[in-house]
Amino acid sequence: MARDDDRGPRRDRGGDRGERSELVDKLVHINRVAKVVKGGKRFGFAALVVVGDQKGRVGFGHGKAREVPEAIRKATEAAKKSLIRVPLREGRTLHHDVYGRHGAGKVVLRPAPAGTGIIAGGPLRAVFDALGVHDVVAKSVGTSNPYNMVRATFDALKAEYSPKMIANKRGKSVAEILATRRPTAELSPE
Repeated sequence: MARDDDRGPRRDRGGDRGERSELVDKLVHINRVAKVVKGGKRFGFAALVVVGDQKGRVGFGHGKAREVPEAIRKATEAAKKSLIRVPLREGRTLHHDVYGRHGAGKVVLRPAPAGTGIIAGGPLRAVFDALGVHDVVAKSVGTSNPYNMVRATFDALKAEYSPKMIANKRGKSVAEILATRRPTAELSPE
């Protein structure tokens, strides 16, 4: 009975439990695979899951198991271990155009004005929902394989930089970096 008392508080103590509760997970794809054996077919399932806090952190994971819920659980755990931080402009869109590729999958991600929404295909939409992006235009070129599309999207997101990051890298102020960007932005609406 003392063991039961010990287990209770340990469960409540969970180090990053508050962090996990705020994470949102999106199931992107489930693949059923069959192995032919002497008695017939044995089915297995592979799941692709995207996890994010909707505030600029996102990760993806892949899990395989004999049952669907177990595959999803494994994929979610893998996704939580692979979280990356992506800088967002005004917390709603990307800072600049970015390209990514993985295998035959290529993606183009572009920032969009407020109110545009998420214009993207299925796997890309799940990544942006979990990331917390509200306005973006994305195009997938090449493959429609969800694994390669998600990996290409993450390749692109890793190449995303904020003006503050560029200013630190170049040893300039943010105002100097933005001053070179504004004239082109003023010319485009006219």
